[in-house]
Amino acid sequence: MESHPFIQTFWSLLPPLLAIVLAIFTRRVLLSLGLGIILGALLLQQFNPLTAITHLGGNITGLFWSDNAVNEWNVNILLFLLLLGCIISMLSRTGATLAFAEWAQSRIKNRRQAKVMTGLLVFIFFIDDYFHSLSVGTICRPVTDRFHISRAKLAYLLDSTAAPICVLMPISSWGAYIIALVGGILASHGFTGQSALSTFLMMGAMNFYAIFTLLMVLLVIRGGWDLGAMARHEQQALNGELFDKAKGTPPGVADSSVTVGRVGDLLLAISTLTLVTVASLLLTGAQALAQKQMDFALLAALENTNVGRSLVFGGMAGLLVCALAMFKHKASASDWGHTLKVGLKGMLPAIYILLFAWTIAGLIGELQTGKYLASLIQQNIPLFMLPAILFLLAGVMAFATGTSWGTFGVMLPIAADMTMAIDASLLLPGMSAVMAGAVFGDHCSPISDTTILSSTGASCHHIDHVITQLPYALSIALVSVIGYLALGYSASVGMGLLAALACFMLVLAGWAWQQQRAH
Repeated sequence: MESHPFIQTFWSLLPPLLAIVLAIFTRRVLLSLGLGIILGALLLQQFNPLTAITHLGGNITGLFWSDNAVNEWNVNILLFLLLLGCIISMLSRTGATLAFAEWAQSRIKNRRQAKVMTGLLVFIFFIDDYFHSLSVGTICRPVTDRFHISRAKLAYLLDSTAAPICVLMPISSWGAYIIALVGGILASHGFTGQSALSTFLMMGAMNFYAIFTLLMVLLVIRGGWDLGAMARHEQQALNGELFDKAKGTPPGVADSSVTVGRVGDLLLAISTLTLVTVASLLLTGAQALAQKQMDFALLAALENTNVGRSLVFGGMAGLLVCALAMFKHKASASDWGHTLKVGLKGMLPAIYILLFAWTIAGLIGELQTGKYLASLIQQNIPLFMLPAILFLLAGVMAFATGTSWGTFGVMLPIAADMTMAIDASLLLPGMSAVMAGAVFGDHCSPISDTTILSSTGASCHHIDHVITQLPYALSIALVSVIGYLALGYSASVGMGLLAALACFMLVLAGWAWQQQRAH
């Protein structure tokens, strides 16, 4: 390895750099990752195309079959995403989502309750951001309209709860995806005694952007924090100048051909998915402890659990509940076929990105790109600035590409390699900063799928949503940068949170002063 001309040199930068630059200029994440993968394989085999193809084939095969056995981790994650897509599609087809909307409309009495309902529904629809944005938008839009809450405010509440909750929850499509990436990163760096799940949970406490975005949402729900253009939209809504620019029903949720189902079908499916997954996490963890002849303890069980298998068990249980609802509605064979096809097809883009991300992560690790970058950064910037820099880089990439998931796939392995080569204690802060930055860039991007779906779910003019959300996102980004600078300098999560909180209070004071001057 020492004599290889491309490993841990400037050339090792080219595959991730090519993927990032192409993603920014073409906005085609799969094409960009694919070309980065091809270049990485060629570099590792010194531009011999035949051996590069063989090497790449071995890497791809290893995603599904390694050490003469099925790669259970990867396969289980992919199965869970497919099960999740089918669950979402079935809930829509049986009318359970529509039934929940009608149930909610009869129980809300004022503006604050309407906003509280919109904010809290994320804890029922947390399994996927697409599911949340479209379903909660459909449920809450008639209610927020009735109390003259602007569509821009509804779109903000949808967008600013969807990704931040999903990125913090292990039992979600985002959580499963990130845990899968983190599991591969830990394995490549020899962390055999630490589970991907426990690492993911620890990283959540350092995701300052997600934490303080949710705190800002609580203030917006309480009232009085209509920043920038949001104040104009809210005033227009109160004056009855509502929805000239935003008409129509979001696609894929409340189709007129779908009969109204039962609220219990949705609640039972989501609760079954959650409870069975949690129970499986504890059971598989307990089994692992028993094999090691260790006494059961909650934290130890979670650290030794089989996350992929547990997610599949939970997904199968949730799917069974949805299937029973389909049988009760006497769905025809064509209904079954169409519903399952829509569900599977909806998850394919996420699966493609995940497979490409796993592949390029392995190649970047073999090229030791992170170690080379670390050697450059070690000479040119203070080490405490690394988490803040990774946050901003991830934000720029997510903004330009419109995808958090693509940013995770490219940036998490790079952040891990860099921090491990410089200082292992920066591994979790660095990866947390990437997660936070990806959500920030996604919130600001007009081409982001979650931004577009939040606009669609709220029936809000898309540009109105982008413009009204931007001041909130930029304010919390500033808070996050200060938090990551403090975290990098002190190596203390508590100090990072305190610094971010102090900056958050100053930002609020500045906005309050500006609002007073405006009045």
